Amino acid sequence: MVEIAPSILSADFTRLGEEIAMVERAGASYIHVDVMDGHYTPNLTVGPFVVEWVRKATRLPIDAHLMIENPDNFIGAFAGAGANMISVHPGATYHLHRTISYIRQAGCQAGVVLNPATPLAMIEEIIADVDYVLLMSVNPGFGGQKFIPSSLDKLRRLRDLIRFKSATARIEIDGGIGPDNAAEAAAAGAEILVAGSAIFKAGDPAEALKKILRAAQSSERVTV
Repeated sequence: MVEIAPSILSADFTRLGEEIAMVERAGASYIHVDVMDGHYTPNLTVGPFVVEWVRKATRLPIDAHLMIENPDNFIGAFAGAGANMISVHPGATYHLHRTISYIRQAGCQAGVVLNPATPLAMIEEIIADVDYVLLMSVNPGFGGQKFIPSSLDKLRRLRDLIRFKSATARIEIDGGIGPDNAAEAAAAGAEILVAGSAIFKAGDPAEALKKILRAAQSSERVTV
């Protein structure tokens, strides 16, 4: 089943608890937290302290996407703050297998992230050891970017790689996702859709989430 993970990067932080409660009622399955350090990405966002407050605001699993250098140094802090899922970029850590092991040891689901220019070959040797793969359909760093169309072909190839390796990793996609492309993304293999601006910047965020979810779920039986 296709699920939605609203990204709080686009939420109103002056009423963050209310916004989280709203998307939870509307059918969100996860709360996605984009963590940027100003080094790996050109932007600086939130840390474990914010995740701790998100944990108090929801019962949903917290999906922490670490766009940071040396993620090993922070895995324990994010897990301790309440994250349930932690994903890292292969280019941000020297020993990816060890990092994935640290995430698992911290009691979280472990994910690996592919940027638009990162080839699938980067994760072939780790795909059987992760719980999910997060495919970026924009370059990481900022919300509100346009979806990169070639991501759909990459999604299909990622889906095929997972099958070929007899792996169980789920596929998550993040970047420019909205009601106009949710069905295509889901049909190409995405199982978790991360959406930020398309939800929180809409006039009615709850209805926007439902619209994305309906579009995505309408394609679940379609083979691309």
